[in-house]
Amino acid sequence: MTKPSLPDLLHAAVTAVGGTERPGQAAMAEAVAEAVDDNSHLLVQAGTGTGKSLGYLVPALAHGERVVVATATLALQRQLVERDLPRTVDALHPLLRRRPQFAMLKGRSNYLCLHRLHEGVPQDEEEGLFDQFEAAAPSSKLGQDLLRLRDWSDETESGDRDDLTPGVSDRAWAQVSVSSRECLGASKCAYGAECFAELARERAKLADVVVTNHALLAIDAIEGAPVLPQHEVLIVDEAHELVSRVTGVATGELTPGQVNRAVRRAAKLVNEKAADALQTASEGFERVMELALPGRLEEVPEDLNYALLALRDAARTVISALGATRDKSVQDEDAVRKQALASVETIHGVAERITQGSEYDVVWYERHDRFGASLRVAPLSVSGLLREKLFTERSVVLTSATLKLGGDFNGVGASLGLAPEGTAGDDFPQWKGLDVGSPFDYPKQGILYVARHLATPGREASRTDMLDELAELMEAAGGRTLGLFSSMRAAQAAAEELRGRLDKPILLQGEETLGELIKNFAADPETCLFGTLSLWQGVDVPGTSCQLVVMDRIPFPRPDDPLMSARQKAVEEAGGNGFMAVAATHAALLMAQGAGRLVRATGDKGVVAVLDPRLANARYGSYLRASLPDFWYTTDRNQARRSLAAIDAAAKADGK
Repeated sequence: MTKPSLPDLLHAAVTAVGGTERPGQAAMAEAVAEAVDDNSHLLVQAGTGTGKSLGYLVPALAHGERVVVATATLALQRQLVERDLPRTVDALHPLLRRRPQFAMLKGRSNYLCLHRLHEGVPQDEEEGLFDQFEAAAPSSKLGQDLLRLRDWSDETESGDRDDLTPGVSDRAWAQVSVSSRECLGASKCAYGAECFAELARERAKLADVVVTNHALLAIDAIEGAPVLPQHEVLIVDEAHELVSRVTGVATGELTPGQVNRAVRRAAKLVNEKAADALQTASEGFERVMELALPGRLEEVPEDLNYALLALRDAARTVISALGATRDKSVQDEDAVRKQALASVETIHGVAERITQGSEYDVVWYERHDRFGASLRVAPLSVSGLLREKLFTERSVVLTSATLKLGGDFNGVGASLGLAPEGTAGDDFPQWKGLDVGSPFDYPKQGILYVARHLATPGREASRTDMLDELAELMEAAGGRTLGLFSSMRAAQAAAEELRGRLDKPILLQGEETLGELIKNFAADPETCLFGTLSLWQGVDVPGTSCQLVVMDRIPFPRPDDPLMSARQKAVEEAGGNGFMAVAATHAALLMAQGAGRLVRATGDKGVVAVLDPRLANARYGSYLRASLPDFWYTTDRNQARRSLAAIDAAAKADGK
C-alpha cells in the first residue's frame, strides 16, 4: 500500500475536527515533518487561529516514533487529549493502517494517593482532619471536601485532580496527595497495584503520544530521574512559557515555617541528639529570617551563612538517622518516615546549594505580608541547562503565537540555549525558525494606538492623565474593554476610580474566580475586565465583547526584581546590552501576548491601546512594536476614539 501523503493526512484530520485547512497550517506540518525526519530542531511561530495543534500532531503521528507534547496550560492539555487527539487518531487510522495510542502524564502530586486517603495524613499538624470523614455532617468546608474526595475515589478512573468537578481547595487536596519524594513506591505500598500515578505512567509507556506539562518536562530533564518514557520527538507548545517554567522548577526556597514542619516530622523518628540539633539550627535560621529585608544577596551574609551551615549539617545527621532506624516492616510508619525524610532532604539540598555559593545562582530574600520572609535561590540562566538536557538526544519542535521578538527568533532562541540562527557550531545545536503567519488580516482588523501625548509613567501609584485617557477610550468603545495592567495595585486603583466615573460594569481580577470573570466578561458587551499577569495570556473571548485591549504601561520587570536584575547585569558584564536582552525581551513577550487577546476570530475588530508614550518615543519602541501583530498604527487619539465608536456602533447595529 502506498504511504499516505502528509497533505492527505492533514486534510483528513482537519475534516475530522470539523474545520477547514487554515493558512500556514500545511507549511507548519511540512516543516515539522522535515525536522522530525532529519532529527533537527525547529522554532515555529504560528499565530492565533492557525490550527497549530494539528500542524504538529499530524506529522508527529505519521512519523511513528513516540512523541512527547509538553504544554503550559491545563486548557490546551485538555483540548489535545479530549478533542484534537481522539478525532485525529480516528481520522488517520484508515490511512496509517494503525491506531496510535495517546495518554496524559502529570507530576505525582496531581493524582489522588490511595494510601494517604485510606491511612490518613502522617503529620501532627493535620491530626484529626480525617476524623471528619466519619462525621455525618462535616462541620467545615475542609471536612466536606474530604468526604467528597473519598466518594470520588470510588468513581474516578484517573485520580487526576483536574477531573474533579467542582474542584477542592489546595489544603484539602494536600491531604490526599503526595510528592514523588514522599511516595512509598509501588513495591512497598499496599495500594501500589491500584495507584493512579503508577497507572498513568504505565499508560504513558504504551502510548505513541504522551501529553504532559512544562514543569514535568523540566523535572525529567534536569533532575536526572526520568519520569517521562523514552521519546524520539519532543514538541513544546506555548513555548514562550518554557524558560520561566524551567526556572521555577530549578528554584529552591527555605522558610522558617517549612523548616519547623520538617523538625516536627522528624522529631519522633530519630534520636534525641539529632532532633535537638535540627531544632537548634531551625531556631537560629528563624532568628536570621526575622531581620531579613527583601532584595538580592550578592554575597551571603555571615550570620545567614552560619545558620545555613548549621541547618545543612543538622539535616544531614537527621537524614542518616532516618535511614539507619527505618523499620521496613511497618508500612504506616514508612509513610510517616518517608514524608519526614522528604522534608529534611529538601532543606539540606537548598541549604547546601546556597552555602556552596555558585556564581551561576542568584540568592535573594522575599517578604510577604501574610507568610513572612523566605530565602530563594534560582539559576542565573537556564539556557545552558536546556541546551544540554533538551536538545541533545531528540528532535525538538517549539511553537507558540509569540516566538519572534523584534522581528526574529534570536531573542527567544538565546534564552533556550540556541545560537543565533544560521551560526550554530559544534557547541550549539542546529535549528531553523519559521513564521507561518496568521489567518487574520491584522492591518484591517485592528489598530495599535499609542498615547504619545501622555506623561512618561514613573513609579508613582496614580496616573491621572492615563485614567482620563482610559475613561475616554472605554466610553467610545461602549465598554467591551480588557484592561491589562502591569501590577495588581494599578488594576485596583483604575477599577476603583473608573467605577465612580463610568456607567459600565467593571470586573476586577481577584474578586471572583478567573473562569467566572471571563465568562461574565464574554456574556455582556458593556462589561469591562481589569487585571494583571494571567489576563495578559489567559483570555480567549472572540466576538464583540472584547474590542478594546488596553495596556497601562510597557510591562518591564520591576527594577528591584532580584533575578531579572541579576540576569541583566550578567549580560552587561559579558559585553552585551542587558536592558535589551532581558528587560525589553520580557516586555516584548508580554505585550505580544497581551495584544493577541484582541483578534481571536476572522470577524473580530478593535483597538489595542498602549497608554505609555515610550512605545512611540523611546529608541527601543520600534523593537517592541515589531514584536506585536501587524496592526494599523497610529498615535492620533481622535482617530482611536472615532474608530472605537464606529466599531461599537456596528456591533450594536448587529444586535451585539
